Amino acid sequence: MCKNPAMTDHLPVHRVAVLALDGVVGFDLGTPPQVFGAARDDAGRRLYEVRVCTVGAAPARSASGYAVTPEHGLEALAWADTVIVAGVEGRCAAGPFPAEALEALRDTAGRTRTVSICTGAFVLASAGLLDGRPATTHWLWADLFRELHPAVQLDPQVLFVDDGDVLTSAGVAAGVDLCLHLVRSDHGAAVANRAARRCVVPPWRSGGQSQFIERHVPGVTETSTATARAWALEHLAEPLDLAALAAHARMSVRTFTRRFRDETGLSPARWLAEQRVDRARHLLETTDLPVDQVARHSGFGTAAALRAQMASAVGVAPSAYRSTFRSAG
Repeated sequence: MCKNPAMTDHLPVHRVAVLALDGVVGFDLGTPPQVFGAARDDAGRRLYEVRVCTVGAAPARSASGYAVTPEHGLEALAWADTVIVAGVEGRCAAGPFPAEALEALRDTAGRTRTVSICTGAFVLASAGLLDGRPATTHWLWADLFRELHPAVQLDPQVLFVDDGDVLTSAGVAAGVDLCLHLVRSDHGAAVANRAARRCVVPPWRSGGQSQFIERHVPGVTETSTATARAWALEHLAEPLDLAALAAHARMSVRTFTRRFRDETGLSPARWLAEQRVDRARHLLETTDLPVDQVARHSGFGTAAALRAQMASAVGVAPSAYRSTFRSAG
């Protein structure tokens, strides 16, 4: 057996336990080890240790016709700093779930960060951990979730919900977004971006972004807005408007707006604002540039405009955001 590179003594690593129950979705189960395993410090050392567990360390049947045999039982939940419940196939979402698993989740609540991916929210809700709290799950199972757990403030439109010590995500790839969000919250944009690059996934999608419910996906023969988006990312510091983006894509403004929303789930203006906030956050975390220069480099123009956008997007001023990450480092 190869040595687990997370088991190092150079510094305390953040401990993550991933709970798999019968019917576990393989993609959801594989996402946390992959994303957190890709999170490294500047010296290339891992920042997280991930353990997969089941009830009694027994094999768990997956949704794809194979069994998962972990190395750990429910004691891993008490060991962890963050507990993640992987999603289960839809027909298992209503439960019942093992009583000992629900009890173990309740025992760790409040002292750990508790997370669910996709239909894992049904497990957290069954344990009573989501009552009165905002949460999300896969849009396809939203009606069943509301029927079973009416005390939860469900929002099935978003990719993930961060409610402090409890976080929930929508289906499949939204689990990647949430795990990268956790890495970013723990260690900043540079580490999260490196992890995303290692996993070959987009580094950041806002939790408030839509789940893309039943939207048209442009065919391969149709003109895409991808080149315009790539061009915009290289020119964020410059004035950019809808007409310029549409012209770069060689489309009318009306066609460009429609296709842009089909491909991203966002309006061009909102997408552009999110990319600029992301650029500003990266600069605040990784450079000593004054706030007014960060504003110019990210395309907001003035420090006042940047402060307004940061307040709306992350709830803090640029200087406070920088101080938080510098203190965490």
